[in-house]
Order: sequence, then structure tokens, then C-alpha cells
Amino acid sequence: MTLILKINGVDKGFADDRTPENLSELLDDLGISQATVVAEIDGLIINRKDFARTPLQPGQAIELVRFVGGG
Repeated sequence: MTLILKINGVDKGFADDRTPENLSELLDDLGISQATVVAEIDGLIINRKDFARTPLQPGQAIELVRFVGGG
């Protein structure tokens, strides 16, 4: 079964052979550095130290906010 997540308001599907099991793997798949992102799943902010321990379930709503340096 394909995993479908709503990431920043957009449905994204993952094939069975490329399904991330946790938030850390999802960020790696998306090419997002864990050090520069705040993640929220179904309205709850996930502590960065818990990314690898946070399993993903079909239908979850994930919001990712990245910090960008500059000025």
C-alpha cells in the first residue's frame, strides 16, 4: 500500500519500496536538513531529538518550516 501524507497542504505519495518509516527518513527523502526545520504532525510540534522515533502513518498532516539565513 502506498503511503500518502499531506505535506504543507499537498498530498504526497510514497511507493512501497521508498516509504519513509519515520520523520527523520522523510526529511532525508525530501532533502531537508533536520537542523534547519521545525516539524509539526497533526498539529503537534515534534522535538528535533524525536524525529527518528516519530513513526509516520497514512493520512497524517505534516507541516515543515525551514529556516533560511540571510539579511
